[in-house]
Amino acid sequence: MNTAADVAKQAADFVLLEHDLNVLREGIEEGRHTFANTLKYISIVSSANFGNMVSMALASLVLPFLPLLAKQILLNNFLSDIPSMGIAADNVDREWEQTPHRWNMTEIRNFMVVFGLVSSAFDLLTFGALYLLAGLTAPLFRGGWFVESLLTQLLTIFVVRTYKPFYKSRPAKMLVLSAVGIGLLTIALPYSFAANWFGLVPLPLHILATVLVISVLYMISAELTKRIFYRLQLLTRPAPR
Repeated sequence: MNTAADVAKQAADFVLLEHDLNVLREGIEEGRHTFANTLKYISIVSSANFGNMVSMALASLVLPFLPLLAKQILLNNFLSDIPSMGIAADNVDREWEQTPHRWNMTEIRNFMVVFGLVSSAFDLLTFGALYLLAGLTAPLFRGGWFVESLLTQLLTIFVVRTYKPFYKSRPAKMLVLSAVGIGLLTIALPYSFAANWFGLVPLPLHILATVLVISVLYMISAELTKRIFYRLQLLTRPAPR
């Protein structure tokens, strides 16, 4: 306590300023809350970046043009970062906060690889669909992948932010609003006056519809992958000593 002798306070790991142990409980809960949201951000961003890197490398091997222009990549990263910043204030599942957790770099690495490859698989599906619908028309191809890539990154946030099925965990209102806003902006951008600034062109409705369907299929696949991933992690995780 703060009223203890100076020698006792110097030897203590921490000093309570009030006669109330709830301070400890609140500190632990806040620490776990912060740790949970930190893990969410790392998992979401690392898997998205890994998937984009693999997709870009594979596309560069087969396409006669750059799959995305440099300014489109920068815009994609900028827009996806806006809702990602809202993860810091996101809600955390009560069950997660009730138990202690530690850094597990192996699990983070495995998560990044698995979900990054799932993202790349749907990018390749998008490439195939765009080739069938638009041929090798570079502006349409880039626009379609730009929209699909950004939408899947936004959907990933709601899948990865919880161990539960995504529809059973309530995200923070600011996170929902920012993700929905960026999603609508992404769809509208190729049809806006700013499209020329970023090398985008209006997407025919059948291409836009195809991209939206692929994005929804990705979200379903990511949710199923998440359930399998965490079940396997529980089976392979060493028992506590």
